[in-house]
Amino acid sequence: MTDLPQQTFDDAAAVLSSALDGDQDAVVGAFDAVVDRAGLSGAYGVAWCLAATIVGDPPPGSGAALEFPGIDQAEYDTRWVARFISAYANRDVPTGEALFGAAVADGQLPDCLLTLAGSTIATLRSRAG
Repeated sequence: MTDLPQQTFDDAAAVLSSALDGDQDAVVGAFDAVVDRAGLSGAYGVAWCLAATIVGDPPPGSGAALEFPGIDQAEYDTRWVARFISAYANRDVPTGEALFGAAVADGQLPDCLLTLAGSTIATLRSRAG
């Protein structure tokens, strides 16, 4: 994660700040600003940062398994977040990129990123409490 530009970390912090405030429009706006400035690759970097916040540093060769009963019946954004986080935990960048591209193609990226931001905040709150 340290090979990302500082701007990516700053953008992730802005997304999280908006999510902490419960301002969904500001979360979407923060992601839109990233896309306007750095394209979809910039938004992907921010999403990868959020996954890193949830998972932490995965151990080398972690081979994490996705264990989420009923995942196939979950809403698109929930399935996407679970699989994206799993890709991060497994250091599987090609799968993360494929998931990101699929969400773009399916017109679901904004909802997926909003759910990812909410999941990150929920994780941070659970660790604090």
